[in-house]
Amino acid sequence: MHHHISMITKNANTNNHFYRHILGLRRVKLTVNQDDPHMYHLFYGDTTGTPGTNITFFEMKIAGATRRGTNAITGFSLIVPSVESLTFWQQRFAQLGVKHGDITTYAGRQALPFEDEDGLRMHLIVADERESFWEPWPQAAIPTEHLIQGMGTVEMTVRDEAALATTLTEIFDYTAQQGHVYQQQAGSAVGEIFVIEQAGDREKPGRGSIHHIALRVNDVAELEHVLVQARAHGFKSEGIIDRYFFHSIYFREANGILIEVATDGPGFTIDENIEQMGEALDLPPFLEQRRPEIEQKLTVIEEEL
Repeated sequence: MHHHISMITKNANTNNHFYRHILGLRRVKLTVNQDDPHMYHLFYGDTTGTPGTNITFFEMKIAGATRRGTNAITGFSLIVPSVESLTFWQQRFAQLGVKHGDITTYAGRQALPFEDEDGLRMHLIVADERESFWEPWPQAAIPTEHLIQGMGTVEMTVRDEAALATTLTEIFDYTAQQGHVYQQQAGSAVGEIFVIEQAGDREKPGRGSIHHIALRVNDVAELEHVLVQARAHGFKSEGIIDRYFFHSIYFREANGILIEVATDGPGFTIDENIEQMGEALDLPPFLEQRRPEIEQKLTVIEEEL
């Protein structure tokens, strides 16, 4: 199952506008990249940032253009409940000047392709098997029946599908389906991975590229099990890292795609109440003493009323 997916944006302000005010997601955490705290890390999701609903962005102001290629995560989808929802979003995108295509099919599902201002490639897909604990974040501009309901299919483009398939099936218990689709729950878009096998040059990341995918486990005990499995398959990992909001491991599969595995808890409410989460800069305790320095180097995000 997906935990979150992380991308690169060039500008936190335009990113904030797009995902909060166009897509209607809640900004559930305004924080920094813990490995480079002078860089924003923005999290958007449902009301509490339930794992499986979160899309996240690192602001890299010097990011250049992405050079498309292989051995990369090349797209992902967000779930909406109906074909009528696709029509609603198509009309909304047209009114707001969002780059989008026609309603089509994607990985076997009805879909609407679109891009954000960084050129990040996404689809809205119709699926009725969303996470049962998805908590809608009401938006006046978006009817409740058309709200985005979390992450769906993630697209990976690789030179060697068989090597990726081994990782997915042997470490994470995915099952191969028809059409280069891998699922942990049969027939479900939740946690689904769509693989394109393609030769050529490796993608050069930039604005609008996808940095990594995080897969989901319940707790640290399950995370330790995955770590043992990953190392047994020959993958290098620094081990378990305490990210304060969750614990994680990282490794690169055989094609070089960065995979994170993250625990469900403690979650984003560990240090903020539900009503106010995501509004102010939130730092984990080990960075709190550096707050003045960090805030001085971050560009203020201009909030919209």
